[in-house]
Amino acid sequence: MVSDAQVRLLRQKRMDGKTQAAAAASAGMSIRTAREWDAGPVPSATKQPRDWRTRSDPFATVWATEIEPLLQRDQHGVLEAKWVLAELCLRHPAQFHPGQARTLQRRFRDWRAVHGPEPEVYFEQVAVPGREAAIDFTHGTDLGVTIAGEPLPHLLFEFVLSYSGWRWVAVAFGETFEALVAGLQGAVWALGGVPAVLRSDNLSAATHELKHSSGRDLTTRFRAVLEHYGMRSSRITPGRAHENGVAEQAHRRLKAVVAQALLVRGHADFATLAAYEAFMRDAVQHGCHTVAERVAADRAALRPLPPTAILSYTIYWPVVRRWSTIRVAHRTYSVPARLMGHTVEARVHADLVEVRYRGQLVQTMPRLRGEDEHRVDYRHVIGWLVRKPGAFARYRYREDLFPSVTFRRTFDALQTTHGERADVEYLRILQLAALHGEARVTDVLRTVLDVGRFDYVDVQQRVAPPTPTIPTLHLPAPDLRAYDALLAGVPA
Repeated sequence: MVSDAQVRLLRQKRMDGKTQAAAAASAGMSIRTAREWDAGPVPSATKQPRDWRTRSDPFATVWATEIEPLLQRDQHGVLEAKWVLAELCLRHPAQFHPGQARTLQRRFRDWRAVHGPEPEVYFEQVAVPGREAAIDFTHGTDLGVTIAGEPLPHLLFEFVLSYSGWRWVAVAFGETFEALVAGLQGAVWALGGVPAVLRSDNLSAATHELKHSSGRDLTTRFRAVLEHYGMRSSRITPGRAHENGVAEQAHRRLKAVVAQALLVRGHADFATLAAYEAFMRDAVQHGCHTVAERVAADRAALRPLPPTAILSYTIYWPVVRRWSTIRVAHRTYSVPARLMGHTVEARVHADLVEVRYRGQLVQTMPRLRGEDEHRVDYRHVIGWLVRKPGAFARYRYREDLFPSVTFRRTFDALQTTHGERADVEYLRILQLAALHGEARVTDVLRTVLDVGRFDYVDVQQRVAPPTPTIPTLHLPAPDLRAYDALLAGVPA
């Protein structure tokens, strides 16, 4: 059978001046066949549709009685030909076999094309310059990025203009209100303008469930953000991610671009989080094929920015409890014990928490995320724990007092060698870390763990050996008259 491609090659060679024999050889056909197809329609145009079967229908006896009724009841198109064939093999083992699956699949396809339910129709949209931007979060952990050797579980926030495809990307550690506002404001201020509509899914950071209608509406805080920038919210139907297709497609391209850039870089380790963000934005800009004219058209149609940005953090006013902790955004953090009983200002940012007392910054700590519900810094409580070592055994946040695996191994080793006194020995070692630096104590612990039996004194002598003090003697000048009186035998 001669293909259309062979015939087209034959005719092209003839137009190039080749003889019929040479053209036929180039096209892989005989001279006799070449004469037949030298002119006229191509083979596919001469093929007549076949209205007869070349073999008997293996499903003829069961199609109308067993198969078609199933297809008629299948209003959502979930029925698969393989599953039906497996059922037929059980009912009629001598008549059907698994090798007939492809035949039944074709019969399913043809029946559904004529009689099946109508699939969902999608409507291609025409983007308007400056009108709409789409936002969403996507998982970035699968990129395999590490910071100073430590894995970085994170999300990526993405802002994309629907018309030009201009995008802004930021690292986030949760779909929080603060991360959403920080990413949104970073995008519009980098863009230099504001679109009229902000398209998103029903983010829990921006929407809440309505009690009576079971729908979702904007939260008061996020509505205030949109009003500040003069934007209108447009949200997808819950569970219909394709309705935010601009952001979904942008996520796929973003990950592909960053993965390729990491491959070219040779490794995925970065010294700091800021270095990773800078690398990612450079990679996105390098891999972006947005037409400059479309970006210019978008910018020309954007609304102006407001005079100032809105606060991208949330303020809480907790009272420091007697456990030297505060409760912020359903999480527990420790603070210096001297603040107990005082009301402090806690500013919760997307990735950190600032604690201020009367306007003065007293502490900055990473924001807890995921399933972590508490973070107790041993430096805040170790002074009192050393004085009350009995509280360590059942301390609610006891696991937070093992700052690394090395400290945990140290405690386990002390339990083996010191029994009940292990708590006291470990707490005194932990106090050394607070006084002389955790890294320095960790290096010493790694050494003594290899030695065998050790205690606080051994660690203390290696970390900060005590310096002997030599007392300064103040001797008065001798009174020589006492010697003269002694020699003369006269009392002084």
